[in-house]
Amino acid sequence: MQTSPLDGLHDVIVPTQVSWWPLAPIWWVIIAILLLTISFTGYKLYQTYQFKKAKRHAVLLSNQYDDDAQQLHILIKRLVLHYYGQSAASQGTKQWCKTINKLTGQQFTEGELMSLYQANSEQSALANKLKLAISQFKLKEPLNV
Repeated sequence: MQTSPLDGLHDVIVPTQVSWWPLAPIWWVIIAILLLTISFTGYKLYQTYQFKKAKRHAVLLSNQYDDDAQQLHILIKRLVLHYYGQSAASQGTKQWCKTINKLTGQQFTEGELMSLYQANSEQSALANKLKLAISQFKLKEPLNV
């Protein structure tokens, strides 16, 4: 009797379903890296938010001092003091003019800044310029002036 070659084959046995738990070690590594990345990103966003807090506060205050150029100038001084230190905030008029021109993108003249200390001068145009300067204040500009 001849036997068929197919008689030697056995039925295919389907394996039982593999449980997804416990996770393979590579999944634990992926989860840890993902959590660290999310934590680090959240921390950096929080630091940036806190860093810009003084500028946000100055912009809110500048809306209260619409036509008071002296108060707006004081706000710019406080911003420079906060972000760039005492030496940048206590410069002479000529150097101060260069500093705020660089940090705000506006073009102030020494005469405009000196007019803040004169009585009975029209300062609404200067107040608008100072208000715009506060909103455009650069936080990370190097001061090599």
